[in-house]
Amino acid sequence: MQPVLVTGGAGYIGSHTVQALARSQIPVIVLDNLSSGHREAVCVPHFYQGDIADSRLVEHIIKEHGIRSVIHFAARSLVGESFVKPEYYFRENTIKSFAFFDTAIKNGVKNVVFSSTAAVYGAPGYQPIVEETVLSPINPYGASKRMIEEYLEWQGRTHDVRWVTLRYFNAAGASLDCSLGEDHHPETHLIPLVMQTLLGMRDKIALYGSDYPTIDGSCIRDYVHVVDLAEAHVAALNALENGLEKGVFNVGTGKGLSVLEIIKKSSGVAGRRLKIDYEDRRQGDPPVLIADSTSIQKTLGWKPQYSDLETILVSAWNWHSSHPSGF
Repeated sequence: MQPVLVTGGAGYIGSHTVQALARSQIPVIVLDNLSSGHREAVCVPHFYQGDIADSRLVEHIIKEHGIRSVIHFAARSLVGESFVKPEYYFRENTIKSFAFFDTAIKNGVKNVVFSSTAAVYGAPGYQPIVEETVLSPINPYGASKRMIEEYLEWQGRTHDVRWVTLRYFNAAGASLDCSLGEDHHPETHLIPLVMQTLLGMRDKIALYGSDYPTIDGSCIRDYVHVVDLAEAHVAALNALENGLEKGVFNVGTGKGLSVLEIIKKSSGVAGRRLKIDYEDRRQGDPPVLIADSTSIQKTLGWKPQYSDLETILVSAWNWHSSHPSGF
């Protein structure tokens, strides 16, 4: 297989996908501006530090390495921040992605795997969520991703470009060999925050909203192990290489776990107790998000292998306890 360009390949999900591609002996080129990623997380030799909207750099990479396929992760992804700086999210995510794809397609890229999000759905009135659900994002982050999805649909119709959009739910866990994990600054994701609290780096864990219409009052989410998520990107790339023209797929387990359940079971994994600080709901948090992943299983043959809660929590604990300061 020809080399694949992975944007945002130094980030959490991106770096795990680069590792999965390398395991499959697929040559990988990484482009990342390191605004939130880590150079230490990149396990392949070909790395470029730069912006996806830098057309000269993108064109050079594509021509230098004979790129025909890209996996596009590069984006900002903090829901709360997107409410405060919507213009930043539409610029960094939407406008720069348009510029990147424009350069890539003009220079011969034929296959695109796009990292989207369940945030494009908003707060549907039923669960689990199918791909045909009307897209009605309730935060600027989700809206910025929806625009990119629409752009790819039209680019596919206009140009000879095949594409897959992966809408995934809550990525969690760490690589099973403990080489990669979740390291954000600032950290906003539940499981790494819990792990930091268990390690004594935080006094307490905040639980945002205990009055949702759920079994214990906390939000319910569909957690998928980051290794399983990485393999979904490899499966999507292989499908495009084998002739799939386009596809939109949810990536999840079809099972929901509450925030409170995650907190309590994490304490058991580490053998330590946690102090919970009950806070008000956060803006833009739907009560329940659970994926119907039937389509990706049938079409791409993907199935989660490591997304049971114990594997997620143990892998996360192993990484955070051995990397308390991150990379």
